[in-house]
Amino acid sequence: MSNENTLDLHYVHQSFQRSLKEEDDVVIEAYIDGYNELVKFLNLIGTVFSFVSSDVKSKIKVMEKHKEGENAIYYESFKKMMKYEKETCLHDKSGFVSGSRTMLRLHRGLDFIRLFLKRLSEAEETVNTCTTCQNSYNETLAEFHPWYIRKAATLAMHALPSRPDLLKKIFGTDEQLTAAMTALPQALASCDEVYSRVQQLYTDFEFHELP
Repeated sequence: MSNENTLDLHYVHQSFQRSLKEEDDVVIEAYIDGYNELVKFLNLIGTVFSFVSSDVKSKIKVMEKHKEGENAIYYESFKKMMKYEKETCLHDKSGFVSGSRTMLRLHRGLDFIRLFLKRLSEAEETVNTCTTCQNSYNETLAEFHPWYIRKAATLAMHALPSRPDLLKKIFGTDEQLTAAMTALPQALASCDEVYSRVQQLYTDFEFHELP
């Protein structure tokens, strides 16, 4: 894995590729590996999304507990987990931290990260990163956040640096940035594949509305 100061897109791509299971399933451990790397993106763009990244860390801890627990076998993949929780009604049980509900939060975060990264990479040098970020946020994560979080996040986005500075912050030197831009389409394609598989599973199991 890369160092903490830059985002390693090769690692994201490899992890998400490893997570693809059969035709329609996603392995949770490999998904979390890739996600952990992607979350650096949120940390590197500043304190704007610290609330999202700290939430992600707590969700990943929940999943690690599930994977070490007595029912670990059911938490190997998204499909297995959802089938197990649906059949045993665990997703509804009070006092039980549902893996399906926990991963739904990560899934929604992935939608925002991939959209903002894509738009940032395709934009002109002079683009307003604040607007790009706000639009990406409003189209994805915002609908799941209460208004006070939306307001705080939208305000904090005004502190984002210009596109060249932001990309340098995320990827490092000019050389690293060039390499990252070459690797980005592949990494985003993996993100998209993983996202659409997980999205479909949440639809199939009717878990999109988990509170």
